[in-house]
This record gives sequence, C-alpha cells and structure tokens, in this order.
Amino acid sequence: MVKPTVFIGFAEALSAPEVAWSLVDQGFKVVAFTRKGRRPALRHSNFVSILEITPPEVDVGQTLRDLAVATSSLSSGSETPVAVMPLDDSALWLCGRYGVFGRARLAGPEGPALDLALDKRKQLSLAHEAGFMVPSFRCIDRTGDIVERQVEFPLVFKPALAAREIDGGLSRSHGWICSDWVELQSALSKWGGKEPMILQQFISGVGEGIFGLAKDDGIVAWSSHRRLRMMNPQGSGSSACKSGFPIDKEIRLCAERFLKGCNWRGLFMIELLRDPSEKLWFIEFNGRAWGSMALARRLGFEYPAWSVQMTLDSNASPAIPEQPISDITCRHLGREILHLLFVMRGSSSKALIGWPSIWTALSQVCRIGRNDRWYNWRRNDPKVFVSDLFGTLKSHFVGAKTKR
Repeated sequence: MVKPTVFIGFAEALSAPEVAWSLVDQGFKVVAFTRKGRRPALRHSNFVSILEITPPEVDVGQTLRDLAVATSSLSSGSETPVAVMPLDDSALWLCGRYGVFGRARLAGPEGPALDLALDKRKQLSLAHEAGFMVPSFRCIDRTGDIVERQVEFPLVFKPALAAREIDGGLSRSHGWICSDWVELQSALSKWGGKEPMILQQFISGVGEGIFGLAKDDGIVAWSSHRRLRMMNPQGSGSSACKSGFPIDKEIRLCAERFLKGCNWRGLFMIELLRDPSEKLWFIEFNGRAWGSMALARRLGFEYPAWSVQMTLDSNASPAIPEQPISDITCRHLGREILHLLFVMRGSSSKALIGWPSIWTALSQVCRIGRNDRWYNWRRNDPKVFVSDLFGTLKSHFVGAKTKR
C-alpha cells in the first residue's frame, strides 16, 4: 500500500522534527521543503526526504514556482492523497495565499483565517471581542502616530504582520521592549516606518499556552502547558516548558468564541500570560505547529497527524488519549545553553525587572528531573537531536556576528 505523502516546511522551523515524526508514526510519507543553503536538522533523519527550494526572502515568485512543481509532480495523475502543512509564518503566507498544489490539500488556513493567523491586529481585536483580557494597544503606521505625552511605559513595539512581501521577497522585522521615551525613540529610528506596527502595554509574567484541534462539530484534544524558562528572558520562545495545569473554564469559553469568530479549523495554539496577580492576558494566536510541539507529543497529543487526517478526510476521528500523560517537563538543549548566555549578557531594557541571576539560571538548567524530556529526541533518529543542538548554537552566534 502506497503511503499518503505530506509536504511540510520549512524544515528549519523549530517544530519540524516533531511534526515529521508525528506524521511518520501515523503512516504518512514525509517530504520537508527547506530554503536552499540552509542545513536543517531534519536532513539527518532516517524517515524524511528533503527538498530544497528558493528562499522566499530572496524571490517569493520563484519559491512559489518551486513548490508548485514539487507538489504537482506528486499529486497529478496519482490516487495517493497528498497534503501540504506549513510550519512557520513564511510558509503560512506562501501556502495559504496561492493555489500551488495541484490536487494536493492544504492542512492550514486560507482566506480570512489566513489573514487572522498572520495579522496580530486582527488577533487582538477578535480576542477582545471573545472576552479575553487584552493588554491595551494601538496600531502604528508612521512615526507621527506616536506622541510622547500620550504614551504609557513600559511598552512593547512590535510588527503587526507575521510575514509581508517587500520588493519581491518575504520579510519581517523584530520588536522592542521600551521602558521610557529614550528607548522608544531608539526603536523608532531602527523601525523607520518600514511596516505597520503595534504599540502595546508591556506586562510581565509567566507564559502559558492552550492547544487543541478545531473540527466542524467543536473543539477537541484540549491541552495546556506553562513556560519554565524562555531562551531569552527578554522575550522569546521557551527553552523549557511544563504540562499539568487545568484550563480555566472561562478561558476555554473565550477560546471557543475566538475560534468560532474566525471559523477556524485544524490545530491551534493560544498564547497567554499570567501576571503576578494571577490574571491571564491574551498575547497571540498561532495557526500553525508551535515550537513546543515536543511537549504535546510527549503527552500523547499528535496534533500534526490529526490535522492532516482531518484535511484528507473530514470524517476522520483523532485517537485522543482518554487519560493523557501528565507532569512532564520538556526542554530544548540548545536553547537551554543559550538561556544561560542571555542571562549572562543582561537585560537591554530597564523595563525588564527581575532579571534572573546567573547562579539561579545555572542551577535550574543543570537540574535534570526524572520527568524531563528533550525536544527533537528520537531513539532511532538520534542524528537529528545532535544536529539540532549544534545548529541552534551556530545560528545564534552567526546571527550575532552578522548584526555587529
């Protein structure tokens, strides 16, 4: 029997190894597309084929043509199902915006759902309508939209769009945390009015995430986790996260209203932040595989495979565990090492109070518990873990050197 093929990408996405293994374990053949010149950890996998395509940051038109040729060659004239699953924001933009797949099916958002997945302004507005607590924000298109006396600090100044096309290529800048007018002016000069931004109240706290699978008849496979450490304490993805806290009933109702409001289908993540007073704030929505997919899979939630199964067969019923494994901590070794380096470097903004000490960070990172698990580790595919470790460290140091 010929296995259904799933294209995933980009292969260098943090979630790529875990997504690939989820699909492999459920009987799919996996082909991962990667940017030419990149060396993703998945190239060492025993279970995944790698396809190089033009980086969308260089020539988005050629990227689309490369994808069209690859997917059409498999889906045309074949009765074997073919699906495409985007793993990062660039892939969301590419795969959801253009019909490049021949007879292949898209396991991801299109139309208004795609716009929501890529536009943080739409997410914040819909979250407010759904009943979430949302940090106050303003949409900024030009420097003149910001008047000093009208700004309350501390704040976050971040891009409104997760991906955008400029001069034939996809791009996205980064954000800044600002404690005063001097720091904000520095951020404004670096921004230069190049893209729409969001000026938002900065709230400190602990990151949490709720996850699930939206079907025609409702949301199933709810799960949750809490961040133990961010790779960069200033704000980034986690280097360690933990399962095992219940989802508040009101928060679940808010999530259901949010997802119904955008007619969402498939896997999702809603990122929240719990402040020192225990209030939960909406931060953003992820309509693609998230970086901490490793923890979800260790708990028995095969979101990537379930999402593809639903894409290929609307009547598919995911095999959701009745009693999920609980009390698991999942850690990314490369990011844990980088966490220590970021702590040593120190904070770049006075808004970031409570910066961890190096001794506290060292003690936490070096302590390994019996319920600890590792991102991207698979006993019969160990080269992926090793490659991911060194690739994570290399990309950080190369990127830091380039910025100098």
